[in-house]
Amino acid sequence: MTKIIESKITIDVLLDENRVPEKLQWSAPDGGIDQQPTKAVFLSVWDPSNQEALRIDLWTKDMPVDEMKVFFYQTLASMANTYERATADETLSQSMRDFCEYFKVKSEEQV
Repeated sequence: MTKIIESKITIDVLLDENRVPEKLQWSAPDGGIDQQPTKAVFLSVWDPSNQEALRIDLWTKDMPVDEMKVFFYQTLASMANTYERATADETLSQSMRDFCEYFKVKSEEQV
């Protein structure tokens, strides 16, 4: 019999009076993370019954735009790597990486 292990990841959100995130922190006890402050969270989950991705995108109002651009770039780049691991589609993964480099260059031009 296989032993089932439960693991939790939590995201705590402190909202202002307009329900805009003031403070974000997350915990992943199995990874040694406890109440780690962060300024942004993008979370996607797959709804198999509706065959669609559901998303939670949160960022604090003091998240600088230049950091948000870097966060987007790094998130996109990691998605290309994850896509390749999940599908073994090297061609499309490389196309995603190429777009990431284009995105990086364009976002740096705006700074």
